[in-house]
Amino acid sequence: MNREEFDRGNLFGKGEENTAYAQYFTGTSYLNPLTAAKDGVFFANVTFEPGCRNNWHVHYAEKGGGQILLCIAGKGWYQEWGKPARSLGPGDVVVIPAGVKHWHGAQKDSWFSHIAVEVPGEGTKNEWLEPVTDAQYDIL
Repeated sequence: MNREEFDRGNLFGKGEENTAYAQYFTGTSYLNPLTAAKDGVFFANVTFEPGCRNNWHVHYAEKGGGQILLCIAGKGWYQEWGKPARSLGPGDVVVIPAGVKHWHGAQKDSWFSHIAVEVPGEGTKNEWLEPVTDAQYDIL
């Protein structure tokens, strides 16, 4: 998908370069917060340049928690540890329970954007883990 076509479909805009979390990404990502954490539920549009992906990570919670991805533009990947990767496109929804090791990002030839929803819970925290290696990514 070319950039112009992607931008038309990325309804919430790509936002600013995600420098605060850049250490947990391979490639460049962009973040456009749509709500504030103090609002009770945090929604953010996360945009990945082609080939960009985040590290393996886990959303922990004592109760509730997890993450939901609402895919809105481009083509991406989602993978849970030990399972095959899932191709993502506009309209796809991924529900990630607390405690599941996973990663998500763009496909090699496309920009990708999703709304990330942090599911409210008790004792929630994220743990960023190792990068998705080029070998793991290149077989997709």
